[in-house]
This record gives sequence, structure tokens and C-alpha cells, in this order.
Amino acid sequence: MVKLGLENFIARSEKSLQTRRAAFLTHQAAVDSRGVTSLERIRRAFPQLVGAVWSPQHGFYGDRQANMIASENFSDPLSGLPVYSLYGENREPDPEMFADIDLVLVDLVDVGCRVYTYIWTLFLVMKAAAAAGVKVVILDRPNPIGGDRVEGNLLRPDYLSFVGLYPLPMRHGLTIGELAAYLRKEAALEVELEIIEMSGWRRHLNFDETDLFWVLPSPNMPAVTTALVYPGQVLLEGTNLSEGRGSTLPFELCGAPFIDPRELLREIDASASAGLFLRPTWFTPTFDKWQGELCGGLQLHVLDREIFSPYYFTLNLLKAVIKLYANDFHWLEPPYEYEYKKLPIDILTGDPALRMTLEKDGDLDSLRKSWQNELDSFLVRCRDSIIYG
Repeated sequence: MVKLGLENFIARSEKSLQTRRAAFLTHQAAVDSRGVTSLERIRRAFPQLVGAVWSPQHGFYGDRQANMIASENFSDPLSGLPVYSLYGENREPDPEMFADIDLVLVDLVDVGCRVYTYIWTLFLVMKAAAAAGVKVVILDRPNPIGGDRVEGNLLRPDYLSFVGLYPLPMRHGLTIGELAAYLRKEAALEVELEIIEMSGWRRHLNFDETDLFWVLPSPNMPAVTTALVYPGQVLLEGTNLSEGRGSTLPFELCGAPFIDPRELLREIDASASAGLFLRPTWFTPTFDKWQGELCGGLQLHVLDREIFSPYYFTLNLLKAVIKLYANDFHWLEPPYEYEYKKLPIDILTGDPALRMTLEKDGDLDSLRKSWQNELDSFLVRCRDSIIYG
């Protein structure tokens, strides 16, 4: 049994909290072990504590689609609280939002991937809280794709964007609490930070080995199986390939009208698809790229999570597509996540060298080996921030 930071916070907190006033950065996906939202649990325990809710990308109720579809401020019909959006052209809290609070609570469902923007909303909130002299308390919860593996190159500092505001590998292997501690130290944020730890969670645990509910944190993250492939398949957002949006299996399906599924499957390096069963298939997206058009492609079935490397697989997938369909495939142009100049694929990978390697049919295995030193360095720097064994 995993006891969430939320539950430990309620069990351990003193009555003095009744005199505090907090903003709560959260969303409807943050639920306790019985499926009750964090907001409702906190308000039951401390009725006067939360004065406002701050919401990340996709909105408090997780109903907004991706990529620059902003959510508005509104009054929550269930709690009656004002909800302030932290996603749009402005993605950080205004100084005025700290005027009547002395605490920021945070409970967000992350998916363990650098480009999932909730961690960057947290990063900006921590920076703003430091400037305002307001404490941040994070109610920790599991990394749903595990905490015992990292993967990918570290983001180059000249390719920072809202899908990466600090150098991290694509799969970072940290809980949101550990990540906050790491970013505070590495980015030298002078913010008072407290992490309310979980009980019973270990780094090797898969999410479906816990007794916790999965509530989709965004419209295209419906299941833990989606999160497992996301650190690679999210790269397709920078291409004209469908990443499965508009289907019932986003990120687990991929393709385009110009792809022959069997031909593509034959071209993919078998070693890159270790731990996967790739099923040739056809699908028709109901919205987004190739809406209403029949796409040939693949369905990804993760059979062995311990050996599956999502980032390396999708790089190999792209290499195969470029080789077979060079006249039809292309990279998408900006804007993407409020970056108006750099290519989406370059801010997704965090280094244009990856795109150039793919375009030249280069050696991806050697490229992956070249990341090892920086990954080793990242793991060393993380040691002081690791909470769970």
C-alpha cells in the first residue's frame, strides 16, 4: 500500500494550518487512494486553508487539448473557489496572486517525462514564490513510469522552452517532489520548500503495482500504458506523423496515410524495439493531424518495461520513416508551446544534433552512447534530492 503525500499531510498537519491561507496548484487527476480529489480532501480537513486554485496546462478538469490551447480563469462550480489558469501566453503567477496567501500547496500528477509541462509550471511557481517570500509545500506522489531508469540526452541550455526550462533527460526518473528539490538546488532557487513524502513507495514500483487510481492528467494520457510510451512518442508532435491524437489510443498508435505498416515494421531495428510488440494497423483520427484520413502505422504494446527504451525506440521509428518516405515526411514548423522560432522537434529533443543525425541516416546507437557521461553526471547530481529507495 502506498500512502500519498496528501494523506500524510492531512494526518500530520497541526491545527495551526487553520490560520494559514493557501493557493493550491492542482487538478482533478490528483486523487487519494479512494479516488477523492486532493482539493476536496484538503478542504474537508482544513475548510479555510485554500483560498484559490491554480491550474496547469489542460485546465483544472483536464479538458483542454494540447499545444497553446489556453484555459481561462473561472469559478469552480463544485468548490466555489476561484481557479486561475497558469497556461497561456503568460504561464507564471502574477505577483498579485500572492497578495492574500502565505503558502502554496502543490499536488500534480506528473508522467516522468521532461516535456510534460506540469513540472515547468511548478518550476515557475517556485521562482515566483521565492520572489514573494511564500513557502511551497509539495504533496508527493509516484512517478508512474518508475524511478529506477533515466533515458535520453540532457536538454541544451540554448534550447530551453516550456517543454524544458532546465536541462533534464527526457525520462528523468524522479517524483515531482524529488524533482522540485533538484531544481531548487541546481537552479539556485531561494524558495522555502517542504516535501511531504509518500509512505510505501519504492523506485522500482510500477504504477499498476500500487493500489492507487489512475485518473487521466490530460486528455491524451488515458492510461499508464500511454505514459510508458510517451517519453518517445511525444517526439511525433514535432512531425507530420499522427501520434494517435483523435484515436482511442493516443501515443500507442502512430502513423500517416503514406505509410505501409508492414514495410515500416520490417525497417525498424529489432534491438530498438526490445520489450515491445509492434502490431501493423490502420486507424482514422477524428481530430488533429490527418483528421478523417486513413493512416497506416503501428500499435505499441509494451511487454517488458524493464528493457523497453521509449526514447531510443521512437528515434529509430523516425529514422525508418525518413528512410522509407523521405518525400512525404516532414518536420512541423513553429509555433509550438509558445516557441515561435525554433523547430518543435528541436525543443522536444533539446538538441538539434538528433534531428541532423536522423536526416543523415546516422548511427543512433553511437549517439545514445554519447549521452552516457551526461546521464551519469545527472544521476550524481540527483543524489541529494533522492527521497525513496
